[in-house]
Amino acid sequence: MVHNYWSDWYFGWGWMLWFGFVFLIFSGIGNWGYTYRAHQKYDLPPRKEASDILNERYARGDITREQYVQLKSDIAVA
Repeated sequence: MVHNYWSDWYFGWGWMLWFGFVFLIFSGIGNWGYTYRAHQKYDLPPRKEASDILNERYARGDITREQYVQLKSDIAVA
């Protein structure tokens, strides 16, 4: 009687090994994709708030003190 080891491997518990390999490959790709997107999202420069932009404009001299006070109160209300 000839014993075929390959048939025991594929039809026994060997399919779980292959399933595990495929699962590891897909989970590794998924983890890479998730971390890639997360780093793209958080590596962007922070958004400037309206008050920061207003302070910069006042510091550069683009607007007067009266305009600064008026715009600052408008921002606080909004």
